[in-house]
Amino acid sequence: MVDMGIADDDRKQIVEGLSKLLADSYSLYLKTHHYHWNVTGPMFQTLHLMFETQYNEQWTSVDLIAERIRALGELAPGSYAQFAALTSIPPTVGNPNAAEMIRDLVAGQATVVRTARALFLTAEKVNDQPTCDLLTQRMQMHEKYAWMLRSLLEN
Repeated sequence: MVDMGIADDDRKQIVEGLSKLLADSYSLYLKTHHYHWNVTGPMFQTLHLMFETQYNEQWTSVDLIAERIRALGELAPGSYAQFAALTSIPPTVGNPNAAEMIRDLVAGQATVVRTARALFLTAEKVNDQPTCDLLTQRMQMHEKYAWMLRSLLEN
């Protein structure tokens, strides 16, 4: 039994949401790393470095999310099968060009933001400030990355 001032049902609902956030974050991390390895074209250097910056930050974030799940007394999902069942981010199909990669990553960033935002109200309602803080930080970072990526698509 974990008694931190959050009812068990609320705690488990938060963990369920954090597990989805972890799956989305890990899936976006893998996709971003994949694109870092495989991007080509005139924007290669810019995108290669941008994707590296983003996947490094995303790698750190998955650890923070998993550790929050553990702090709430539950096991964090950690297999490809678990992540595939939980994520809202579709896998990459084929070999996208640089512009398609950017559009796909913009969509992935937005998905992670929506997942975090959907959980925020639940965490806030039960005064789970550490989860709220984590969610706020994740939304801020993914909104920033989406903006940076979108700006590359403007003419």
